[in-house]
Amino acid sequence: MPSAWLSLLIRLLAAVLAGLTSGFILGAVAGVAAAAGLLLLMLLAHTAQLARLQRWLKAPDERDIPDARGVWGSVFVELHRLLRRERKVRARIEAELEVFSQAAEASPDGLVFLDIDDHIVWCNRVAEQHLGLRGERDSGLLVTNLIRLPRFAEFLANAREGESLSYRPAERKGRVFSIEAIRFGKDRKLLISSDVSHIERAETMRRDFVANVSHELRTPLTVISGFIEHMADDPAPDPAEWKQQMAMVDEQAGRMLNLVDDLLTLSRLEDETQMPREEEFDVRDLIYDVSAEGRRLSAGRHSITCEVVPAFLKGSREELRSAFANLVSNAVRYTPAGGRIVLHWAMRDGKGVFSVEDSGIGIPEEHLPRLTERFYRVDRGRSRESGGTGLGLSIVKHILLRHQAALDIGSVAATGSTFSAVFPAWRVKLPMA
Repeated sequence: MPSAWLSLLIRLLAAVLAGLTSGFILGAVAGVAAAAGLLLLMLLAHTAQLARLQRWLKAPDERDIPDARGVWGSVFVELHRLLRRERKVRARIEAELEVFSQAAEASPDGLVFLDIDDHIVWCNRVAEQHLGLRGERDSGLLVTNLIRLPRFAEFLANAREGESLSYRPAERKGRVFSIEAIRFGKDRKLLISSDVSHIERAETMRRDFVANVSHELRTPLTVISGFIEHMADDPAPDPAEWKQQMAMVDEQAGRMLNLVDDLLTLSRLEDETQMPREEEFDVRDLIYDVSAEGRRLSAGRHSITCEVVPAFLKGSREELRSAFANLVSNAVRYTPAGGRIVLHWAMRDGKGVFSVEDSGIGIPEEHLPRLTERFYRVDRGRSRESGGTGLGLSIVKHILLRHQAALDIGSVAATGSTFSAVFPAWRVKLPMA
């Protein structure tokens, strides 16, 4: 038994013994009165301590805990210890809750915690943006009254693992969101909202890619198939007509081969495990090489000149030659006869810049952001007539990305265009003076 409670028991026994002693000396009535008086005094003292304890319990504060002796001192000391332990536990829980809250706020997904009756307990800022909620304002409200989506109430009531609900907010065109409902604890739920717009775009690009490849291959295959049927029906064609048809078959077959070659090139460039070969070469030699190729493609229909300063470039000469040649061939294809094409190499703010400037048909401004998309064509008919596969600028973009370079495009409709490859300073080395 703790000493404080033993002391209290001793005092009670002492009051009883004092009463008995008084009874022997002064009589039984006097003894009982003396014992009762002593017990009354002790009861008043304990009542006063209880009143102090009650006042303190209404607003407990570790610094203002009552001070007393005896058993009440022991009680107050234990209360002080209990309060300190409780505050340490609370501080630890609050710290862990703060860490959890920070982690939830850092999540790229929206998180909404619901109680057993689907009332909102808490949500992060991403959920506010995705679902139009307000954490403090909507806390305690029924989530189905706030999220007005078709089938949402049914989806929430029958929440199953792996199921999701997609929606497209009318006020945010082009965005697609997905909601999952996960059960945990005693029938509580966690809503997770995700922005799946990029997945939707990727799927759209995949469908467009398949459709475009199919379309690009179908045209030459239709031409070749038609000639084969014609030759089967006419086993002895006219030699001149035969030669003309074979030339057209060869042209369409070449078109398909070019398309397949470009697709394979693009696939190889997108393989991030294959890093470009690093070699240092004279950029002037490369530009003179692609300008000669441009003159052969032009067949004298354009003025093609070079304006270059001496410099060495670090990277894959083969890949960069393909990128530069694509830019030059585009300029030749889309510049009318008699136009001019100028190949530049210059230093700009420490960076190396290769530019192809032409006086061609130009490109309307609204098309510029999409020019490097696969099979994107400003004028489909003209592009096919020029012999392009629709993958050239996409190949250029990927080659430059592999060399930490950027493609800048400037154009004015009916005036001309300038395509520039901008290389970081560390890939360029100037010759010694």
